[in-house]
Amino acid sequence: MLYRVTVKQNKLTSGMRVERGMSVDVVTNCIANPVTTNGGQDVADAFMRIYGIAIRKIGALNMAYLDVKQIG
Repeated sequence: MLYRVTVKQNKLTSGMRVERGMSVDVVTNCIANPVTTNGGQDVADAFMRIYGIAIRKIGALNMAYLDVKQIG
């Protein structure tokens, strides 16, 4: 399954920032939400790979900050 995970609101913590509209595509074998599955590790890895941001460390790896859409 292919999911697009998009930041819904800005957050600045510990000198790291995520901004509304930033997005990553995540491929997973399961049909569940990648933010809540396996502690969101696939999403965290994607944000680190694409933006160099430790999204878990700044407290934005949750559904309050992220929107998930299945795209494939």
